[in-house]
Amino acid sequence: MDANKPQLAAAKSQLADAKAELDKAKSEIAANKAKLNQGQAQLDSGWAKLNAGQQEFDQKKAEFLEGKAQLAAAKAKLETGEKTIKEKTAELEQGEKDVEKGEKELASGQAELQFASRQVGANSDMRFVSEDQSTAVSQVSFKVQTDALTPADREQIKAIAAGPQANGVEVLFSKDIMQDMSEVFGSSEIIGVVIAAIVLLVMLGTFVAAGLPLVLAILGVGAGVGTTMAFSSLIDMASITPALALMLGLAVGIDYALFIIHRHRTQLLGGMEVGESIARSVGTSGNAVVFAGLTVIIALAALAVPGLPFLTVLGLSAAFTVFCSVLLNITLLPALLSLVGHRLVSKRARNKAATMVKNPEIKEPLSARWVRTVTKFAVPVTLLVVVLLGAIALPASQMRTALPDGSAEPADSQAFQAFEQTSDKFGAGYNGPLLVLADLPENLNERDAQTKSLDVADKIREYDGVVAAIPVTMTDNHRLAAIQVIPTGGPSSEQTEALVHQLRADHTKIADATGASIAVTGQVAAQIDVSEKVTAALVPYLSIVVGLSLILLLLVFRSVVVPLLATGGFLLSLAAAFGASTLVYQFGWFSKIFDVNVPGPLLSFLPILLTGILFGLAMDYQVFLVSAMRERYAHGEPAKDAVRSGFSMAAPVVTAAALIMISVFAGFMFSHLAMLRPLGFALAFGVLFDAFIIRMTLIPAVMHLLGDKAWYLPKWLDKILPDVDVEGSKLNQMLESEDSGNDDERDQDYTKENVSV
Repeated sequence: MDANKPQLAAAKSQLADAKAELDKAKSEIAANKAKLNQGQAQLDSGWAKLNAGQQEFDQKKAEFLEGKAQLAAAKAKLETGEKTIKEKTAELEQGEKDVEKGEKELASGQAELQFASRQVGANSDMRFVSEDQSTAVSQVSFKVQTDALTPADREQIKAIAAGPQANGVEVLFSKDIMQDMSEVFGSSEIIGVVIAAIVLLVMLGTFVAAGLPLVLAILGVGAGVGTTMAFSSLIDMASITPALALMLGLAVGIDYALFIIHRHRTQLLGGMEVGESIARSVGTSGNAVVFAGLTVIIALAALAVPGLPFLTVLGLSAAFTVFCSVLLNITLLPALLSLVGHRLVSKRARNKAATMVKNPEIKEPLSARWVRTVTKFAVPVTLLVVVLLGAIALPASQMRTALPDGSAEPADSQAFQAFEQTSDKFGAGYNGPLLVLADLPENLNERDAQTKSLDVADKIREYDGVVAAIPVTMTDNHRLAAIQVIPTGGPSSEQTEALVHQLRADHTKIADATGASIAVTGQVAAQIDVSEKVTAALVPYLSIVVGLSLILLLLVFRSVVVPLLATGGFLLSLAAAFGASTLVYQFGWFSKIFDVNVPGPLLSFLPILLTGILFGLAMDYQVFLVSAMRERYAHGEPAKDAVRSGFSMAAPVVTAAALIMISVFAGFMFSHLAMLRPLGFALAFGVLFDAFIIRMTLIPAVMHLLGDKAWYLPKWLDKILPDVDVEGSKLNQMLESEDSGNDDERDQDYTKENVSV
């Protein structure tokens, strides 16, 4: 047991330690319990607070959920409101768009209405039915020029009127449709040729002799005009071109043949053999014909001076026809004369010539009596001629030129009636509207371009003399607009011409006001331009012709005075022809005699044509008359006697030639082509003045006064001038010397020639 005491003590000690530790643990537990109780209290307090918070939270949560529900309800209402707002906003936006669209449509409608109102305003002065509702007018546009319309085309157009005419409607066509230039020969022209044939028959005495010049003229015209017509499909030419070539070809063709045939006939009556007579005739009169024809050809070819293509073609065509006539007269005519032989002269004429040689009559021929009277009273005759032709020339100072319109047509023609009725019912300007081209700014749309063209039309209507101005068409790119302008005056009136010039002068002013530059064109404006250009070219052309006249005549007559005298006479007769034409066709004097319905401006290219043609013809007569005087003067006759004897020798044939020329030209005074009438008148009276008053009256009177001075030529000039010998004087002298060898026999030959005439 004792042995276990230590262990027990140890165990007790351990137990005590364990108890102490247990107490300590208990005290710690108690302390911890106290702490735990305190923590529990705190926990309970926390739970209480938590419960209170939970309750508060639940309350807040309930409130939150209630608020959330309210918010959800409010949100739902808000979303519904937003949707409504969006719908209303969309509706409002659509409404605004509709309003804007409506405003645009309204503005567009107003613009359309204003534009239509402007168009109506622009068209208000343009009428296609007369105020009394009795007449309607319609304008027709062709794809080609009216001159290019064939007779079949014109008949087809006229056939359109058959329907309305069947219902009692009168249909009248304008000059452009009615005028068919394919027919260049009418009844009046035939009458002129018949008169020329009668003169030939009286002059030459046989149908054979009278027929030869007509045959030569017809062949020459056929070649010249035929060639012209052949080129008409290749070259643009005026409708008057073949008619003018016909007129000149007939006149000069007959005259040139007459000169040669008359010389040949006179030599046959003097006893010369046929072959020798033909050779001499071609070597003398034929030479003069070549010179005369060359003069006319040069004058006609010089029509290219103004630079107008139609005038150039017209002049070249007429020149070629004259060339054909000259060529036939120096080639074919000698052959025909050889075939005809002595049949050219009638037996009666041969017997009369033989009788007169055996028993020469003292009675002077008419030409000798005339020149004796003229030279006897040379000073009064000279003054009378100058005063007379000067007085006739006075109206030329007021001469106006233009291309003819419908008023120049015959009174019974549809063209004239259409022109007059249009003027009466609508106004003269409807017969010749102007065309204004407006150059519009770039990048314009169609409406803006149309508006701009209306601006230009409105500006044009402000001018005096404008009845209406209407935009009629426009190019696809909206750069050019065409505006038709109806003037107050007719196509050839001074008022219309002034309007064209004023519009052109104010093109800058119009461009500043409208932003578009303009150009005035159309048929009427083109006619005005042509007239002015031709008129402006008249002075330089006349200078060329006068210069040519002086040089050629100086070569022919080897005299300084004769060319000046011849040129002065030509200018005087030309001025008188201008004055007479102005008096009849512009002032209306003797209008009933010459069938002038409405006086107006002369044909625009009449002055320059008359200048060229009359110059050539005047030089013809000058050569044939004065060369005979020079021939007698060269044979030793005194200058004053040579004037009388030379005139007596050449005057009959020149008289016949002038009468033929006047007859042919006079036939065109009443031509079915109204454009040719004033030209035929001017040429007929121009030849009348030049041949009978200048060449056969003034020239012999002045040359008789001058005497030897008429043939003055400085020695230095005589040395350098070539001897042209147009009349073949040297040939005659050589042949006469071979035949007779003395002056007495030459005088006898001259006497025979003079008696036969």
